[in-house]
Amino acid sequence: MGQKQRISRIMIAAIAGILVLYAFMQVSLHPVKKVQDGINRFLMEKSEETYLTGFAYLEGGKEASFSEWVTESAMKLVPLGTYVEGKASVHADVEDEETYAMILAQQANDENAVDENGQLVGGDDKEEEVAQTSGTPIDTSMENLKNFEYLVGNFYTIDGNTMADGDLLNAENLMGKNLKIDQASGGPKVLIYHTHSQEAFADSTEGDASTTIMGMGAYLSDLLNNTYGIETLHHEGVYDLVDGKLDRSMAYQLAEPQIQNILAENPSIEVVIDLHRDGVAEGTHLVTEINGRPTAQIMFFNGLSRTKANGNISYLANPYIEDNLAFSLQMQIAAANKYPGFTRHIYLRAYRYNMHLKPKTLLIEAGAQTNTVEEMRNAMEVLADTLDHVLTK
Repeated sequence: MGQKQRISRIMIAAIAGILVLYAFMQVSLHPVKKVQDGINRFLMEKSEETYLTGFAYLEGGKEASFSEWVTESAMKLVPLGTYVEGKASVHADVEDEETYAMILAQQANDENAVDENGQLVGGDDKEEEVAQTSGTPIDTSMENLKNFEYLVGNFYTIDGNTMADGDLLNAENLMGKNLKIDQASGGPKVLIYHTHSQEAFADSTEGDASTTIMGMGAYLSDLLNNTYGIETLHHEGVYDLVDGKLDRSMAYQLAEPQIQNILAENPSIEVVIDLHRDGVAEGTHLVTEINGRPTAQIMFFNGLSRTKANGNISYLANPYIEDNLAFSLQMQIAAANKYPGFTRHIYLRAYRYNMHLKPKTLLIEAGAQTNTVEEMRNAMEVLADTLDHVLTK
């Protein structure tokens, strides 16, 4: 009620100002009586519209009067009144060009919120041990995968801010894509980098990058190069430190041009992997047992460049969404068949996360801050084998 009164006062003041200005301008051109008559007509018309709306309606359709001009001019001077009048019952997330910076900042921070020391913010601290001695096999037959409810229920988590349907998550289409790399030509085929380079683990050694997510990227690169013969580059650029302090707000924007330069310099690269570590409540331990060894679980993460509120985000366009989804699903199914329990559900979120750089792009959340370095290294070995299976077999 108070807001409406304030808006009414503003409108009355604006109208009064216009009337005074109009009267001043007209006095030298017309007799005072004519100006007074114009003001009287305006007041009568406003009274008519307020108290005798039926008469006002019957007279509608005529050419714009002086009073209508005054009202229109006043509303132009008080755009808030027009906005509130027309939009009071409408609420939607605003995602247009003017909010571009805000959306990018949200994109940079919404995987898992952390403070400047890298500690999880706002997590549920209840004890929630997620430990498996062995994974339970899941039926990955195409007959079941073609069922949208089965597919989503067993392999996906869809964030509440975005949306996905059977056309987007068409298993037959996604599983039918050929993702094999060209092994006949030379040059690196895979690029591994880290938008968030400072993510560490339960027993990481401070100052020793080999015990952080950066070290896991180096180990994965070594495995692909030397064990599987897939030439791989590991980029060690840091994009989440500003003046020596953790700051993720510009990480994706800072990383994008550097990764584009690497791809331009190495046109043979077909696969881009942004390797992260997830953030979970301190009581959660993402671990399974594979080949008798404790192994951190991983999660594939896809950005859909669309929100439930406003649909596609035009300024975060990604022509490779379908290819990205095919890559993560084929990796998910391969892991489910070879290493049950290794992967968590594929997570779908609203933004882009630089997944537009190549058709075969993966964003991987490997383990969490509660995993050990040993569990993470074991996970990299399973991940490397799964990548080899999807990309070369």
